Amino acid sequence: MRDLLLGREPKDFDVATDARPEQVKQVFRNCRLIGRRFRLAHVQFGREIIEVATFRAGQEADEGDQHQTDEGMLLRDNVYGTIEQDALRRDFSVNALYYNIADFSIVDYASGVDDLQNGVLRLLGDPETRYREDPVRMLRAARFAAKLGFRIDDRTAAPIAALAPLLRDIPPARLFEETLKLFLAGTAVGSFEKLRQYGLFGHLFPDTEVCLARLEHEFPLTLVLKGLENTDARVREDKPVTPAFLFAVLLWEPVRQGTEALQAHGVAPLQAIQQSAAEVLSRQLAHVALPRRFSAPMQEIWVLQSRFHFTRGKRPQRLLAHPRFRAAYDFLALRASAGEADPALAEWWGQYQEGTAEPVSEEPRSTRPRRRRRGGRGGKREAAADQE
Repeated sequence: MRDLLLGREPKDFDVATDARPEQVKQVFRNCRLIGRRFRLAHVQFGREIIEVATFRAGQEADEGDQHQTDEGMLLRDNVYGTIEQDALRRDFSVNALYYNIADFSIVDYASGVDDLQNGVLRLLGDPETRYREDPVRMLRAARFAAKLGFRIDDRTAAPIAALAPLLRDIPPARLFEETLKLFLAGTAVGSFEKLRQYGLFGHLFPDTEVCLARLEHEFPLTLVLKGLENTDARVREDKPVTPAFLFAVLLWEPVRQGTEALQAHGVAPLQAIQQSAAEVLSRQLAHVALPRRFSAPMQEIWVLQSRFHFTRGKRPQRLLAHPRFRAAYDFLALRASAGEADPALAEWWGQYQEGTAEPVSEEPRSTRPRRRRRGGRGGKREAAADQE
């Protein structure tokens, strides 16, 4: 309903009803019940899945299946109630609008229409209590503010910075899904800015936040912003976007700095970037999970960056044949546009893959200085000649 009133095409439709999940399942054979914390019915029509939720009551209800932690986080919330109770326990007023298909009217118990008209994102109920119930609501506030272009209400925004550490209690797998919603919906730049404004980004990507907070040059921030701009552009153009590339952008600066530190201690370049990547990824997984199907290609994108410096002989052709070449090249071009990599190198590789540039020829063997062999028969003959 919210998107329709804003003149946007809704991505999907959810159904709310006074029927219990078990009753919905009895009506529709192609239905399955999901969720333990929040019981839902998924009714399948062809390839489409319609999500059906039963009206919930608020915390004032003293019976039913509701459990909380000592900090106030809801572990299970299956207390059923009326449509008005359901509306007032939603997160934001603009998400508490209903469309009654019986008479085609808008049902608004929370002044959501007024907030839509005023461009305000307002949390229903006491903000601190609602955030403690589910800390992910702080991320949703940032996401909806960026998506809708709304201002976050002062009372809604006030507790966020102080309560942001509660995100540590959220499973990393759930935060991975929330991160994709934040950055793959076409408003990644706005979401990033909101997350940093309210002190949330550092609880999702702590290593990156440390790097951004002590910037000596602008290119780390520029790289992230350009990467997110590129992601938004691809979403608008309906082009595929992989989380591997997104996370490669978001985590590159700590990997780069770690690589430089290891090299300063004598570690070989290839080993240094591999070790740094593994260490950064290990720390990151404690905050936001990243499935191996994305983390493996992400690490390949990073490691391949060092191979772009070799433009002689057959090395360029071998790199061009690598399965991750295109993603790695796009990453190189992004680094160059941010001022962190050599633009001439990125330009050469762009021309090379188009067939308008040639590799630098290897030095002919006959013109190379001959290395003196040590030991063996040859070494003895050279030593004897020297003595003569």
